[in-house]
Parts: sequence; structure tokens; C-alpha cells
Amino acid sequence: MTELQQRLSTDVGGRYVVERELGRGGMATVYLARDLRDERQVAIKVMDPELAAAVGAERFRREIALAERLRHPNIIGILDSGEAAGTAYYVMPYIRGETLRDRMVREKQLPVADAIQIARQVADALAYAHEQGVVHRDVK
Repeated sequence: MTELQQRLSTDVGGRYVVERELGRGGMATVYLARDLRDERQVAIKVMDPELAAAVGAERFRREIALAERLRHPNIIGILDSGEAAGTAYYVMPYIRGETLRDRMVREKQLPVADAIQIARQVADALAYAHEQGVVHRDVK
């Protein structure tokens, strides 16, 4: 268990049980956790504390505020947010299943109908976000 995971576990321990790391990016780490109040699995995204100290957590807080406004079937909503482990975090529903990246590695090439359906869903979500004044700078 990393120091960040230990600190997060301590700080949110009354509400969430942090189970394991799900992934890591340039700005944050995402953990799988169990929501004790609602008895469900959730994903907790935590801003890197060193990055927060260097550049401030304001950009991450803006991300939270923007994401909390969005209500669309192809955009995961935010359930909770706050400060823990010396940095900002937010909580999203955990969506069980294979990632698109894993599927593409496994299949090498998606069926055309599947690729079109995925592209439509992504385009629909991005169009909605743009209508709300949100520009996502990290679409892969």
C-alpha cells in the first residue's frame, strides 16, 4: 500500500474502505473503494499531493465543479468530493467491466458496428459537455 493510499484510507475511513489502485495518470490516482453508507463499490480519484503543492489544487477543484454539473448517460457523475490525504478527491460510481483499451488489445480490431456505436456515444457526450461550456482536453 502506498503512502497516499494509506493517508486516503485513514482520512475517508468512516465513509469509504479503499481497496486497491485502479489506475494512475499525470494528475491523479484512482482507487477502488467500498462505500460503507450505500454499500456499493466506488472509484475515488485523488489529485497527486506533490502536484497540488506545486501548482495548487484549483484546477482539480474546477474539474470537480464542472463534472458535478454534467448529467448525461455517457458521462459518469460525481457522488461526493472533498479533501483527504492533503489533497482534493472526488468519488464516482465504479463501472465494472473491461476497458476499451483492454478490449482493443484483446481483439486487435473492433467490429465496424461496435466502433461506430462507441464513436457515437463519445461524440454525443462531448457535444453535451461542449453545450455546457466544458471542453475536455484529454480525450483518448
